[in-house]
Amino acid sequence: MRRNRKRLLLGRVLGIGIGVGASPGEALAGAWTLDAGTGQAIVTAAASSSDNVFDGAGNLQSAPRYSKFELTGLIEYGETNWLTLMLLPQFQHISIGSPIDAQRTGLGYTEFGGRAKLYDTDSWVFSVQTTVRMPGTFDDTNPAAIGYTDRQTDMRGLAGYSFTLGAWPAFVDMEVGQRFRNAGAPDEFRADFTLGVRPIPNWMFLAQSFNVASEGAGTWGYPSYDYFKFQFSAVYDLTPAVSLQLGGFTTYTGRYSLQENGAVVSAWFKF
Repeated sequence: MRRNRKRLLLGRVLGIGIGVGASPGEALAGAWTLDAGTGQAIVTAAASSSDNVFDGAGNLQSAPRYSKFELTGLIEYGETNWLTLMLLPQFQHISIGSPIDAQRTGLGYTEFGGRAKLYDTDSWVFSVQTTVRMPGTFDDTNPAAIGYTDRQTDMRGLAGYSFTLGAWPAFVDMEVGQRFRNAGAPDEFRADFTLGVRPIPNWMFLAQSFNVASEGAGTWGYPSYDYFKFQFSAVYDLTPAVSLQLGGFTTYTGRYSLQENGAVVSAWFKF
């Protein structure tokens, strides 16, 4: 009953389902698989904060300040030309203001799995992806950890399309997925979309949409929720193997969710 009271208190004060945040780096992998024997590593630092929440009608209400910093790694390796293996370790710091006054620093989710290419043409690629997400803590007594203590399985279908926008190389990545959760949290439907455009050789611009809807309410005080994030960023190629990314993101609408605003910085390495 103790963890139930913690979640209910957090829900009443913040008006949200805790633990429904999406990491900005989650959709960087895309539908394409890597060539056998090649890899890439992306290290992403994301900082966000919120002092407003969307209520059940999608209206903004003030809430205790919620701050989050996440450092996430994405490591991909082409086991074969059609199978790419993935590992995503994560470190996070979460702080919640008065009257909750809670914080946590430590491991976030560690995600591992793979992406398999089903079919491709000169322009299109279709693939499927499955990952397992293991939490960095099981401590339900800390309000700053609530929502980040459950095991998760993410399954999704992906499609990528390469084209030219005028004379500019461009691509679209589309991902639709199902995330299975436990420990009382509801399962989630997820849809992520990325548009990438390269107007000049060393610069690429990314517009990304991250969309999550819970499949009903959970137990232990988890409500039904949804939220929709937009991120815009620029990627500069320092060398053929090293790139830097800088951008910002916002939760522009939702229901029983945080209205987060933040920044993201990434370093990409090919090997």
